[in-house]
Amino acid sequence: MWSFSSKQTSEIADMDWENLGFGIVQTDYMYIAKCGTDGNFTEGEMVPFGPIALNPSSGVLNYGQGLFEGLKAYRKPDGSILLFRPEENALRMQTGAERMCMPAPSVEQFVDAVKQTVLANKRWVPPTGKGSLYLRPLLMGSGAVLGLAPAPEYTFLIFVSPVGNYFKEGLAPINLIVEDKFHRATPGGTGSVKTIGNYASVLMAQKIAKEKGYSDVLYLDAVHKKYLEEVSSCNIFVVKGNVISTPAIKGTILPGITRKSIIDVAVSKGFQVEERLVSVDELLDADEVFCTGTAVVVSPVGSITYQGKRVEYGHQSVGVVSQQLYTSLTSLQMGQTEDWMGWTMQLN
Repeated sequence: MWSFSSKQTSEIADMDWENLGFGIVQTDYMYIAKCGTDGNFTEGEMVPFGPIALNPSSGVLNYGQGLFEGLKAYRKPDGSILLFRPEENALRMQTGAERMCMPAPSVEQFVDAVKQTVLANKRWVPPTGKGSLYLRPLLMGSGAVLGLAPAPEYTFLIFVSPVGNYFKEGLAPINLIVEDKFHRATPGGTGSVKTIGNYASVLMAQKIAKEKGYSDVLYLDAVHKKYLEEVSSCNIFVVKGNVISTPAIKGTILPGITRKSIIDVAVSKGFQVEERLVSVDELLDADEVFCTGTAVVVSPVGSITYQGKRVEYGHQSVGVVSQQLYTSLTSLQMGQTEDWMGWTMQLN
């Protein structure tokens, strides 16, 4: 086990925590483990944060053989650190690795690596209520390969950065445009795993939308072009009365961990939650709409624009359901209320 000095863990970094955005901040250490053709990862080690060396013919650079995960650590008022459901990220990485023909670390190694990385960078965990420490685990084909084939070597890496709100609006309504030309995923593709190629492919539609003043893009299914899929990096929920509907996970939609958690929280509060096909017509007739994801947690939607028609929700204010679910989940994540779900993991 790698050791670190008490100075690195007892102090909080000197930075402007009040104006923390969602961008990379250079922290102290990152975790790296390697895996060869035997499928077994090395024990892994902490190394100083910085550039890594890759062969120009590595699988990740030439053929996109890579996955990533995202999770957060929070500082409680007493100074201790909480992780939120890291084992779920480990399991999702294993599912994605199988689809991308890569070996994956065990759940135990993944969670242990996350713990080590957070503790080594403990001074970068924002003070309570000022943000969170975002963790980015990467799994990539780092071995050299010229013909199209799985790489002979893999690297499992975790780096961290303190972050504030993903959208500049914070917990304020965002404005989405429904995309009916570009598609994020197709049946039989890789839309349900966090492979790196899924995200580069949405940049064009996102760029066009932002140039028009929208916060992000909401995608429709590629077959019927009328059922909701997800936003560029978030899952979508539609509220009508006491019913909360969200697109079912059927191979083209990422099974978000925040999505899964919000469903359980909503059910515990008496909402009826339906996972099914949700049409764009239902979206336009909703009482309230919100997005979920690790980065945003819960992001209320203030308006949807579809084929030139703009529909607004809640007079551009945070909806009652969005606020209730956001408060319930974030207070649990930050240790402000009792973790009745058993989702958090405390680090000493």
